Amino acid sequence: MVRRTKEDACATRAGLLDAAEQVFYEQGVARASLSEIAQRAGATRGAVYWHFKDKLDLFFAMLERVALPLEREAYSDESAGISMTGVARVRHVMALVFAQLERDAQTRRVFEILLNKVEYVGELLSVQERSLEARAAFEAKLVTYIAAAQQEQSVLLQVPVEEAALALRCLFDGLIKSWLMSHSRFDLSGAGMRAVDAYLHGIGLRTQ
Repeated sequence: MVRRTKEDACATRAGLLDAAEQVFYEQGVARASLSEIAQRAGATRGAVYWHFKDKLDLFFAMLERVALPLEREAYSDESAGISMTGVARVRHVMALVFAQLERDAQTRRVFEILLNKVEYVGELLSVQERSLEARAAFEAKLVTYIAAAQQEQSVLLQVPVEEAALALRCLFDGLIKSWLMSHSRFDLSGAGMRAVDAYLHGIGLRTQ
């Protein structure tokens, strides 16, 4: 009986996350209401508050459901101690995200919500702060990878490592946002990786 109750609770939580994803995508985060999310999930407002503190807590849980598995896969080679060059690490992370966006509708929706469906005002300012923290953490990874690549290849980069990482992160963000806004009208993996390789060559790194 306890196991059944726990399974029911997990199913209710997952249903609320699914409903929130759809409502946030259709209406934007600011206009979405917990009542509508609960109704869409076939649940009550009480069920929402049982699982989530408020709308922001629900929003962040929706993001993490996609972001955490993606991050684990992107950086799994580090935790496993697998040997990979700096350039290979950069290409691995970016190719993984591009491919996941292309093949997985849920990942696309969540990225589009975060990039295009959030008004950074009022309570949603904390979403902007969380996004900036995530970008800073990703950029720090790129600094580490690019610095390692510079040392491995014994080259002098055209720009400081920190600036190289900043520009590469902006290129990555811009490719994803343009692809989402164009409704997938170009080959994200193909064009994206060619752009990344061209950038890496431009700052003085070999990709082969």
